[in-house]
Amino acid sequence: MKEEIIIAGFGGQGVMSMGQFLTYAGLKEGKEVTWFPSYGPEQRGGTANVSVVISDQPVDSPVIDEPTAFLALNKPSFNKFYSHVKESGNIFINSDLITNYAKRNDVVIHEITATQIAQHIGNERIAGMVLLGAFIEKTGILSKESLYSALKDVLGESKKHLIPMNKKAILEGIHVMQD
Repeated sequence: MKEEIIIAGFGGQGVMSMGQFLTYAGLKEGKEVTWFPSYGPEQRGGTANVSVVISDQPVDSPVIDEPTAFLALNKPSFNKFYSHVKESGNIFINSDLITNYAKRNDVVIHEITATQIAQHIGNERIAGMVLLGAFIEKTGILSKESLYSALKDVLGESKKHLIPMNKKAILEGIHVMQD
């Protein structure tokens, strides 16, 4: 099994951290992984994207031309990568921020009200974690337990108070895909 994932949004939406969570979770499961960040000079407010490959086999390159999955946190990022997603791939969008777009019939689009769900949990900045939960539920590439464990590694001791909220966001994303 192999997933080539692009996660994209504005700086400050947790794009890089989302990629790290997937990478660490993949390592915990003994998978081959790559993490390749890309962002502009602006940290908050500028565009950011990260490419992650998770595979049972060695990964030849961290560069992704046609992702099998795309997690879009905002409209500019959606517009940039939408057409590159591989036929029959999965696109997970924050439908609170991405509306009125041309539909593709050759991919599966999952419209998730990630911002609303995150606000209900208590912090709209964890909207991306809702999409991560939906992604792992749909693809089965990683377990939620590995992703939960990765939270500890990436957030570290200084941000461990954020772990319960992030776990809840992941779980909500999983539930969205089960409904």
